[in-house]
Amino acid sequence: MKKLTLLLLCVATLGLVSCQKETYITQELKAKTYNYEITPSDWKINPNGSYTATWLNKKFDGITLEDEGVMVYFEHPVTPSSFIQLPYTFNYSAYSYELFNGGISFDVQDTNNLSNSIAPNYKILVKVVVVPSEYEPN
Repeated sequence: MKKLTLLLLCVATLGLVSCQKETYITQELKAKTYNYEITPSDWKINPNGSYTATWLNKKFDGITLEDEGVMVYFEHPVTPSSFIQLPYTFNYSAYSYELFNGGISFDVQDTNNLSNSIAPNYKILVKVVVVPSEYEPN
């Protein structure tokens, strides 16, 4: 009986020793923030009467365009050190953006009539927040 117990104890010990716990290291995805300053001379008029300022940046690539979340903020024109998320409207001007592979365009247009659009005559601090995401196909 002692031999059988000893044999079972040895088998159980070998079984437990042979099992190894797998260690997985996961990397936490972190958002990245990019700042940019639009100067009054950066605004270019479009054929439709609106204005566009473009920021070319290789960090805004196909992955950013297809998989990641992007939030854009302009520094408030009246209250410095506070930000407004785009799109937004201020003093009858509507501000929006368009993300493309290799950059981002910022647009401003009059809310009543495109031909009355006025480009900002002050510097605008832009904050672009890119939130990584893992693509899950359907």
